[in-house]
Amino acid sequence: MTIRPLFDKVVVKQIKEVEQQVGGIFLPTAAQDKQEIAVVVAVGEGGIVDGNEIKMVVKPGDKVLYAKFAGNNFKIDGEEVTIIRQQDILAIVEG
Repeated sequence: MTIRPLFDKVVVKQIKEVEQQVGGIFLPTAAQDKQEIAVVVAVGEGGIVDGNEIKMVVKPGDKVLYAKFAGNNFKIDGEEVTIIRQQDILAIVEG
């Protein structure tokens, strides 16, 4: 299934975390804080949103850092994705 977001929306997929051990105590991923670093899967076309012209800056494949409580989570074809607004993206992670 292909996702095509509308207007200023961006579809991102979380980067999988490695499970950690702290002082010999095993912390499963479910108990850890969720990282807000993801890979951009799809990007809307931008356009006029709320009377302002939005130019899309991110592109598929970019690694981004986004606001903690931004977006909505969905499960599509067994994969968990989050749809956020471009304005909720704080930075593009390079390197």
